[in-house]
Amino acid sequence: MKNYLIILSLLITFLSCGEKTNSNSESNLLVSTSEELQDAIKNAQPGDDIVLKNGTYTDFEIKLVGEGTEDKPITLKAETPGKVFIEGESSLEISGNYLEVSGLFFRNGHSPKTNVIAFRTSEKEVANHSKVTNCVILDFNNLERDQDNLWVQFYGKHNELSNCYIAGKTNGGPTVRVDLKGNQSIRNYHKIVNNHFGPRPRKGGARGETIQLGSSFTSMSPSNTLIANNLFEECNGEVEIISSKTNFNIIKNNVFYKSEGSVVTRHGNYVTVDGNYFIGDGVNDQYGGIRIINTGHWVINNLFYKIKGKNFRSPIAIMNGIPKSPLNRYNQVTDVVVAYNTFVDSDSPWQFGVGTNIAQADVLPKSEIRSARPLRTEVVNNVIYNSKGDANPIVEHDKADGVTFASNVIDNNGVEIKNSHGLIAKELALTDIGTGLSVPTSGFDDVEVYKGYDFETITADLLGNSREKSNQIGAILNAENINLNLLDKSKYGADWYSNDVEAKEAKTHTVANVSELIAKLKEAESGDIIELNEGVYEISNSLIINKSVTIQSKGNAEIVYSGAANTPAIELHPYGKLTLKGIKLKGAGSQYAFASLKENMSNHFGLDVIDSEISNFNYALKVYKQSFSEEITFKNTSISNCENGIELSEETNDRGDYNTEYLTIENCQFTNVKQNVIDYYRGGYDESTIGGNLLVNNSTFTNCGAKEKNGILLNHRGIVNVNINNNTFKNNKVQFVSILWGAKNNVESNNTLVNSGKIKTEENLKQKLMY
Repeated sequence: MKNYLIILSLLITFLSCGEKTNSNSESNLLVSTSEELQDAIKNAQPGDDIVLKNGTYTDFEIKLVGEGTEDKPITLKAETPGKVFIEGESSLEISGNYLEVSGLFFRNGHSPKTNVIAFRTSEKEVANHSKVTNCVILDFNNLERDQDNLWVQFYGKHNELSNCYIAGKTNGGPTVRVDLKGNQSIRNYHKIVNNHFGPRPRKGGARGETIQLGSSFTSMSPSNTLIANNLFEECNGEVEIISSKTNFNIIKNNVFYKSEGSVVTRHGNYVTVDGNYFIGDGVNDQYGGIRIINTGHWVINNLFYKIKGKNFRSPIAIMNGIPKSPLNRYNQVTDVVVAYNTFVDSDSPWQFGVGTNIAQADVLPKSEIRSARPLRTEVVNNVIYNSKGDANPIVEHDKADGVTFASNVIDNNGVEIKNSHGLIAKELALTDIGTGLSVPTSGFDDVEVYKGYDFETITADLLGNSREKSNQIGAILNAENINLNLLDKSKYGADWYSNDVEAKEAKTHTVANVSELIAKLKEAESGDIIELNEGVYEISNSLIINKSVTIQSKGNAEIVYSGAANTPAIELHPYGKLTLKGIKLKGAGSQYAFASLKENMSNHFGLDVIDSEISNFNYALKVYKQSFSEEITFKNTSISNCENGIELSEETNDRGDYNTEYLTIENCQFTNVKQNVIDYYRGGYDESTIGGNLLVNNSTFTNCGAKEKNGILLNHRGIVNVNINNNTFKNNKVQFVSILWGAKNNVESNNTLVNSGKIKTEENLKQKLMY
């Protein structure tokens, strides 16, 4: 009986502990509600683990405040990493010391605050020695593109973002930012390490960086932030992938893979960019390297492989500065070292005086003229290899008379160099080093290494091999059996998440009537094909496109839309990417053929119209403000008897934004389109917004523009890249077919104009200053 009572007593004691276990006053507490979590945080002691039970937490605002120690941090973690989903209007804030958060998955929502994760809970209460690790943030976007926010915002000191996967940001604002406002956040020594920054789609304007270190207003402050061992994959938000705006930062051993931008020392000084890999495909001229502004940077031991970026995105872009520049503009480059780098099949890899705009002095204030050339800059001990010779490996947009060139080697495959600056010609062999990379690692050991001031501090090469005893030029010392696996994604990001998606064979759904069309469109999975049998499909409500789908004709299929005025036959929602092929689409004169949502376009759409006929609409395409498509294409298509054509001009905030990155009109016929035939706008003077791309080719425009108030048939004001070729313009009652921006990449050729005004070029375009 006594033994029974003892056992019963022990059992009651155990049960009374619930799911909390004690060991040396440390606890492991499982919680499943906001109230339980708040209570656990309130009572947390050093060494405690607070465990969020597996499940979905909606509208869940976490505020982790506590005082751990170096040996006994307070931890908030998922019961199973990746099985705790944070959705809806949710956020995470941290303040205190030695705190850790791990295993959370932010998805299907957005933050109600200015950040998703913040290392502070108030202006004065910041986190120190704290970590967010093994988490995922995916497509956690605000509902509107102009609702800027940050996904991770650093404050305090000695904090860390590590082993996370972060991807899919489409609204404005850097993905990650380190803030230095207040002494509590200066000399912070933060670490951003071992993360996988997955695809960030093109934003269509500025404010799309992946990482921003400080701001122009804190650019005189030391940050001492480390960005290391991360994979940046298709980070295409804007021209700057990493924007360093503070001092003494280190960007080391990262892989930039097919990313349409550059590492930029935008403000601040003394940044070290060491041992990074910039990998392109030899085709895309948007993949960039390193752009240099300001003082004292060291760019060493980097490999640039098949980088085809130009100008601002060139492998090495050294800018002109503004004399006596204000904090938020461009300081002169001085005392910079570019040494021990290797360039393979990268076009015109060294560009100097980038951004010079002296020719635009008539339309810009003196405070915007970048005329200060680089001074006391050393470009030395580098290796260039071109399998196809490049006549201009060095481009001087302005004189590079403040640059020292020494001990640089090139294998240019016999092509003469116009401006060599002492480049030493060699015949070099390539060595396979893994990851599909082949680079020169030998054949230049007879070249004397240039020894500049403090060069003895460059103690290792790209792979970490010592330079002390057997130094040579280039990023990689002559080493055998190199077998890198840089794109093994298991080395980066959360250990429980992969962004690799298994290819799925598209399923074709054949329909014969409207009810089948609507049902199959709803049922289809992303990538599927809806095939219309021959016939007329009369619809009175918009077809909703919220996935990637193709609608094509099996015979002679016609969709006739009889819906309300100013509504679209086909409505493009977030994630909606439509290919319309071989379809006749007809309206009643007052509706739109295609349109985005008026609001809540939290993600991009896409549109390809091929071999189709669009007629009798108010608008062929209406794209509203804050909507964005990476690509819009009309090919082999006719647009006729419409009041308006292709409207992409509602981003009128003049902050450099626009509605699509690429608008392509190929072999199309525009007939009796009264106004806004093509209206594609980007406003605001922002020299680093180098987008907006318009191609109009092999197309015919007849009897269009009769109601065009500004007298211009093709409106593309502010679009940087415009190509109008091989078109016919006939009987269009306008003064100008196009006004090209001569200072940018606006060109035309082989166009036939009959009773259609003329094509004019204005060298300099006056725009509103953004800063």
